[in-house]
Amino acid sequence: MLANISSFSLMTFNRQDNEQYIYETSHVIGEENIQLSGFDLHHPVFLSSVILILVFVLGTLIFPDSARVAFEASKAWSINTFDWLFMIGINLILMVCLFIIVSPFGKIRLGGTETRPDFSTLSWFAMLFSAGMGIGLMFFSVAEPVAYYTQWYGSPFNIQKDDPGAAAAAMGATMFHWGFHAWSVYAIVGLSLAFFAFNCQLPLTLRSCLFPLFGEKVWKAPGNIIDTVAVVATIFGLATSLGLGAKQAAAGLHFLTGIENTIVLQIIIIFVVTAIATFSVFRGLSRGVRILSNINMSLALILLIFLIITTGTSVVINDLGTTISGYIEHIVPLSNWIGREDEKFYHGWTIFYWAWWISWSPFVGMFIARISKGRTVREFLLGVLIVPTLLTLLWMSVFGGRGISQVKNNIGELSAGMSDTSLALFQMLENVPLDQITSVLAIILVLVFFVTSSDSGSLVIDTITAGGKTDAPVVQRIFWAITQGIIASVLLYGGGENALGALQSAAITVGLPFTVVLLLITLSLVIGLNKERKNVFMNTNLKSEVKV
Repeated sequence: MLANISSFSLMTFNRQDNEQYIYETSHVIGEENIQLSGFDLHHPVFLSSVILILVFVLGTLIFPDSARVAFEASKAWSINTFDWLFMIGINLILMVCLFIIVSPFGKIRLGGTETRPDFSTLSWFAMLFSAGMGIGLMFFSVAEPVAYYTQWYGSPFNIQKDDPGAAAAAMGATMFHWGFHAWSVYAIVGLSLAFFAFNCQLPLTLRSCLFPLFGEKVWKAPGNIIDTVAVVATIFGLATSLGLGAKQAAAGLHFLTGIENTIVLQIIIIFVVTAIATFSVFRGLSRGVRILSNINMSLALILLIFLIITTGTSVVINDLGTTISGYIEHIVPLSNWIGREDEKFYHGWTIFYWAWWISWSPFVGMFIARISKGRTVREFLLGVLIVPTLLTLLWMSVFGGRGISQVKNNIGELSAGMSDTSLALFQMLENVPLDQITSVLAIILVLVFFVTSSDSGSLVIDTITAGGKTDAPVVQRIFWAITQGIIASVLLYGGGENALGALQSAAITVGLPFTVVLLLITLSLVIGLNKERKNVFMNTNLKSEVKV
């Protein structure tokens, strides 16, 4: 089944820096593509993806309740039966990332020794953070810690809110879900894609990451299936996020102005987001996504700094200490899957998140890969693992700490119990100075974060359906940006939250088979990095001998 690794020979052509490529293949990027009405399509993946998406959307619209029940059942079966696989898989992936950072592999540069980054470090951080988790932090930064603290839907280790360590446990569990473990999934996929595309000149698609294990078979049906599942999971995840984001933005508008939160209002919001995302996609990576990501981070920092000032530095430092201590104390127990008694929390939150991150990993990983050419492997992993986790740590401490404090001190609506996760952020902001201004800023941030997720997702889907080409026609990228908005709008209008719930459950279910694929990609990456290290070492010695 597995190809003979030793049979792969060094390629006979060279990079611009005269280092040989480490794998030989007869496949040419885009060789199976067809040109149709201005599109440049890898037709097996494109057609399969479109058909599956149409079947799902039509089936969900015709049978919304049945579809939700069916996909909820499949999601529950995946999470409850294979919780051990999700937990072992992500623990292992994190350990491999940490090993690569301290190993000689860390010196390898993505794209070759003479390649330099396309984007500044600040723009790089802004883009990877915005695409990876920016919108999630807006939605869950208050809702999740408060939910754990009040046992809204289970709590870590069944800790009661009256227990002395309840706040630390709530904040620690929140960071566990949004910290190193989560980003390690994106990091391993992003690094694999970047390495095999930029160092081995293979197409920028998921199948390329498995070339060391399966050889030329990755260009055939198995590879088509992997790429198709990646496209479907990405489009489902993005459409679900558009729907949820519209719901949160509409809830915020209702909370502030009294405008009725209706399906029509949510669809209007989706239309606006899609229109801006389409324009951004049209402008491309440097002139569109990069600029919006920088705007995102600037607005987010303004809101964060304002909350720090109004909360008080000493309080923020105390909340930050609570989060750090809770994270350190609980990271190992929360990583365990044996003998857990907090099953409601463990399955309903932790395993749900692991499946969700894994199903999103093709999208976020590929986007991070596209913007990371020229960075060393060590720089890549430190940047993707450490920096977002530190920013998340600060963000969650400020927003989540403020939310828990209001519950503790019986301040505002949060203290009466969380009724709607989409309202938690605005309920917290209602009790800070200039609440109208901060709430408006929060709504703008929600929308702009969704725009960056949408346009970066469109670039990713376009690359996969173009057979790994990164210069596919603009009309193709626009097609996928509009498709996301149409799917979210149609499902909202035709099936309401049941339809979106079915879509989310379908995306989560994809996380199960992708866990196995992810572990194979991790093994493949280690094999590839080892061959690259030996190849660079050999070329360095040859150059030294020539000079002598």
